Amino acid sequence: MAEYHLLTVWRIEAPLAEVFAAIEDTLRWPDWWPSVRKVDQTLAGDAKGIGSVRRYVWQGRLPYRVVFDVCATRIDDLAALEGVATGDLAGTGHWRFSSQGRLSIVHYEWHVHSKRWWMNLVAPVARALFIRNHAQIMTQGGKALARRLKAPPPGQENTDLMVAAVRPGARRAPVPETSRAKAP
Repeated sequence: MAEYHLLTVWRIEAPLAEVFAAIEDTLRWPDWWPSVRKVDQTLAGDAKGIGSVRRYVWQGRLPYRVVFDVCATRIDDLAALEGVATGDLAGTGHWRFSSQGRLSIVHYEWHVHSKRWWMNLVAPVARALFIRNHAQIMTQGGKALARRLKAPPPGQENTDLMVAAVRPGARRAPVPETSRAKAP
């Protein structure tokens, strides 16, 4: 299984409550995040949403889709969202929220393994391409979220944490210059 451990940081000039609400409401992501093709709730969970399961269908610029379910394991208002993914990708996703003045800062850590045979087969030569596709999806999402909140384009960083662990000086994922947003 091919493993990916990726970090995206968005810095959005918008109120933290609005940023958190938009990200927590994943059922509406297809309305504003073009790479999110579909989100369906398959299990409701408790009153806060813990234990809820949602099925996500994603497609970036590459000609394939990934489908996975995420079971919510943590929901802390204005602070954190966490879930466990199963399906084409299996692992964990962690959203962390904070603010600095007028900036809302969102950290998204995605630590998954590919379960699709063909992705695992080509991973030794296509890993950088898959990571670049993820970074482009996240760049698109950050920009779309900013538009939704009527905020300036967000600052963004993408990091391949597996590369960073092996080569501490090589923190950036191989992301094209056009997808690296600057801080506002």
